[in-house]
Amino acid sequence: MLLVESGPRHLIENLLPGLYRQPVNQRVDLFTCFSGAPRGFDTSRGEILRTSDYQGRAARKQLYARLRRCGYDVMGIVCADTPLMAKWKWALVWQVPAKVFILNENGDYFWFDYSQWRTMAHFLLFRAGLSGGEGAATVSRVIFAPFVLLYLLGFAAYIHLRRALRT
Repeated sequence: MLLVESGPRHLIENLLPGLYRQPVNQRVDLFTCFSGAPRGFDTSRGEILRTSDYQGRAARKQLYARLRRCGYDVMGIVCADTPLMAKWKWALVWQVPAKVFILNENGDYFWFDYSQWRTMAHFLLFRAGLSGGEGAATVSRVIFAPFVLLYLLGFAAYIHLRRALRT
């Protein structure tokens, strides 16, 4: 299993004990941008890979090839409400042939596949601010933004035209 720590460290620290209790998880590797190991990480059962070790295009290509050779069955990605490693995690989803699960900041998770499209849609709408009470306000701002911009441009043109006619 490969875990991508792209969120607060406590999420991985809370997840690790449950993963190690499962007999199928003989090896759990961690890809992170943080220094040090998370509390509870067993270095005898996994390896820590850091983003700082794979800077540059050639190094990233080597990383992707290495991860493909490892033959991971499952990859877990933390998608908390923080912008940590945003490009890395989606590049890894694209490059590593493994079944992916998404873990959010509440500790909830779902599998990243087409059968979970409703869950993923709700997740994306929530992240975009389009669910709940803020959804209607966000949609109305998006709809009315071009009209407000047109009004402001027209008003500015009117003022500049008036000033030009006075002089």
